[in-house]
Amino acid sequence: MDIIKTILYGVIEGITEWLPISSTGHLILAEKFLNMPFSEAFLEMFRVVIQLGAILAVVVLYFPKLWPFCADRKQHYIKPATWTMWFKILVATLPAMVLGLLLDDWLEERLYNYIVVAAMLILYGVFFLVIENKKRPVRVSSIDQLSYKDALIIGFWQVLAMIPGTSRSGATIVGGLLLGASRPVAAQFTFFLAIPVMFGASLLKVVKYLMEGLTFTSHELTVLAVGCVTAFLVSVAAIRFLVNFVKKHDFKVFGWYRIALGVVVLAAAAFGF
Repeated sequence: MDIIKTILYGVIEGITEWLPISSTGHLILAEKFLNMPFSEAFLEMFRVVIQLGAILAVVVLYFPKLWPFCADRKQHYIKPATWTMWFKILVATLPAMVLGLLLDDWLEERLYNYIVVAAMLILYGVFFLVIENKKRPVRVSSIDQLSYKDALIIGFWQVLAMIPGTSRSGATIVGGLLLGASRPVAAQFTFFLAIPVMFGASLLKVVKYLMEGLTFTSHELTVLAVGCVTAFLVSVAAIRFLVNFVKKHDFKVFGWYRIALGVVVLAAAAFGF
């Protein structure tokens, strides 16, 4: 049963990590029903480390765009545009890197509950509806056109995703749209930005877990592996879906979904569920 529950976790992570509907929020809500028989410390670490599978999906799908070296010896070995993109990603990572180290424990103690999740689901759902109802001229039609200032601003939007229920992809996409980025550019930059952010967050959780004197049992390692593999496979499908979706549609459907889910969670809490 633990493995089946872990697969369900991986499916939820793989879908919600890339769609702007909050993976952490959905995992917190899922824990209320799945009741995984592990310590709270392990579950806190698990819900972050499972994101490594999702990261690998981005690397596999976009490797030619992410790898900064040329394979053809007749060309220059270094791809300047790719290096520039990585420097912009690094700039966008800095706010979350600094504030994440300072506020990680405080946020987990005070904000990781279903009420906060529901409130953020609704709030950012409204944001998506408002932004999509106001037509803005597209100023950035490719990642190359993003300035370092744009990247830093998107990085500060990403910090807001430290509040569960916000959605890292949702916050950064909102930031990108407000800056005048096209939907495909906002989504793609979100994918790439996830690589250092999610890897760093996972590493931080594992280090904290081990520094507290905790160790992994063989069963816990199996659960982590199954969760990551499942998240990888589902993420590949979710990323492909979102890339094709934003070419023809706006983000309103995700806004309505967030609002509906947030209302359901608050109603369930009000009625004692």
